[in-house]
This record gives sequence, C-alpha cells and structure tokens, in this order.
Amino acid sequence: MGNNRREEGDTVLGQVKSVIGIDMGTSAVKAVEMSLEGGSPVLTGFGHVDVRPGEGQEVALRELLASGSFQSKRASMGVGGQSTVVRYLEMVRMSDAELRQAIPFELQSHLPFEVDEVTYDCQALELKSSPGQENSEGGKELDTMTVLLAACRKDLIEERLRWVQQEGLTPVAVNLDLFALGNAWELAGPAPLLTHEGEGADAPSEQDQRTTHNERAVALIDVGAGRTSINVLLAGETCFSREIPLGGMDMTQAIARRLSVEANDAEALKRESGGPSAEVEAAMLPVIEDLAAELSLSIDYVEHHRGIHVAELLISGGGLLVPGAVQHLERAVGRPARIWSPLEGLRINAERVDLEDLEDKASSLVVALGLAGKVAA
Repeated sequence: MGNNRREEGDTVLGQVKSVIGIDMGTSAVKAVEMSLEGGSPVLTGFGHVDVRPGEGQEVALRELLASGSFQSKRASMGVGGQSTVVRYLEMVRMSDAELRQAIPFELQSHLPFEVDEVTYDCQALELKSSPGQENSEGGKELDTMTVLLAACRKDLIEERLRWVQQEGLTPVAVNLDLFALGNAWELAGPAPLLTHEGEGADAPSEQDQRTTHNERAVALIDVGAGRTSINVLLAGETCFSREIPLGGMDMTQAIARRLSVEANDAEALKRESGGPSAEVEAAMLPVIEDLAAELSLSIDYVEHHRGIHVAELLISGGGLLVPGAVQHLERAVGRPARIWSPLEGLRINAERVDLEDLEDKASSLVVALGLAGKVAA
C-alpha cells in the first residue's frame, strides 16, 4: 500500500523524502531510516530493541520509535512467517492485464488459507521457463513465463498497520521480509563476486574480473532468531525464495538443554568473545547441520529447476554470528559463504548516526534496510 501525501518529517535538509523500514523480528525489532538527499539514498537513522520476555513486539516497537532516532513519519512494514505464502508459478505467457485477470483463478490451489483471508500480489519475471517443458502436440517447449505470487493474511497486515498508526506514523508500504533481502542487496550495490590482489598464475581472467553480482546467482541468507530466509538472485531478480523454521533461538535452546542452563546464560555462552567452547559447539552443531541440510535442498532445487549455478552464500542476521558457524555452513553446503554487511557502498549521515553502533548491528539490519530503501528510492 502507499500514498503520495507529504507528512511531517518527510522533509529534512531541504527536499528530502524519508521512510522508516521496520523489521518485526522474533527476538528484536529493528528499524532503519532512509532519506533521499540529492536524489540518492542516505541512511539517516537506525534502532534496535530486544523483545523482552513477557512482552510482545508491539512494546519493543513503541520503545524503538520513542528513542528519538528517527525524524520521518512514514513507515514501511515487513511481514513473514506462516501467515505468508510465496510461489513461483509456470503460466502461459500473457500480458500484465491478462495476468491480473487470470491469477485469482490460480490462487486457491496455492494457498493454505481461504482467498478472502489474504492480500496478494503477482509479477511476471524475466526468468526463462524450466527446461524440459513440452506440449502434447509438437514436443516443443511451451511459450510460458514464471510468475511470482506473494500473499499474506489480512489480519497480520492489519495488526502491523495498527501498531505503527498508534505511534503516529503513516504506513506507506507492506512487503515480505524475503523480498526485502533482495532490495537491500540492490541498494547497497556490493563489490564484484570475483576479485583478486596482485598478479599471478591463479589470478582471474580479465573477463572474470568484469563479472559482477548482477551476472551470477547468489543466495542471500538471513538467519534470524526464529526463522531463516533465503532469496536466490540471478541478474538482480529473484528466482527462488523460502523461509526455513530454524534460527539462532534453536541453537540457544540446544545449548540450554545440553548444559542445563537458562536461555540467557546459553545465549551468553554462544557469543563469548573468544568463541564458544567445544561443549557449546557440540550442542549447536546438530542445529547448524539441520540448517545446512535445508539450505542444500533449496540450492539443489533452484539449480536443477532453473539450470543455474549459485556461486556464493551471503549470510546476514543475528542468528548465525557465532564464531565458526559460517565456516561450518560453508563446508556443509559446499559453497563459498561469508557474512554480508548491507552497509557496503551505502551513504551514511554520520551526524545523525552512531557509526560504531551501526557497524556492530549491521548484519541484523538487512531486512529493515531493504524495507526502507525500496520505498525511499
């Protein structure tokens, strides 16, 4: 949803339009304010408030918005979890107008809810059709297209809109957390996948050096407390996305059970500065292996279904910032993996933002950044 009204707080330092992207996480509520300054996006505020035991996300949101970190009165909200559905459908090629007419007849067979309980949207993608699709007459490949279908239960959307409106904000957009990952990746404009230092026999060719993230498939993986989101991008366009019900909270609970300690103590043991002990690593390992298995299934599916190669795993989110966890995931999935910061290549207003605190929280702000950046841009 959206509007073109100018609200108080939209204008900062001249003609600046700004918006707050709000990520309602399981264990924390995160927000990023993005503003257009001179026609380009600038990060002008951020915040992070934990969801305390016995309190809900709404309380954390209220505390976050009362912190004074934001000037905008416009909000872009994220939704995810079991109330959302994403499907990639193969349909006969048609115009956008024809697609809008056809998609309601496709809905019910792809939703675990009644159609009147959801808000939905669809978009035709530029992806090639799956290989091997043939018609029953001439054996030639059908003239089909891939359609992205996204839906969310209306009650979840209405709840989120009510929360921000109660805090005096105007909601301008609601997007799925899954797609916010891709928005953040596009906004930050990270460095090429292939780089090298110096010369030598093993240096990439000149052609390889020109290969950018827009020419190769990457898997953006955001590991939250309660779930992990994966969005595979090819040429900057999503070709697969999924939520996996595993996250940092599962690792914490595994440690708590094995060592017979409280959850807070288990979380502290997981994040010890010198790295977790061998006993803590042993407790977390089954969860990491389960997550790696689910990611491997997802990557194998998209590679066989689309005939592409996923070159790299880019990890974000607070759920996997345990020393050694990414390296284990890399070995288990069989793909290069690294922690990705959404701040790469992004302009930041240092007068309004604590840079040290921002850098410390950067990996957990990917979804919030994508929610704000897409609207601000």
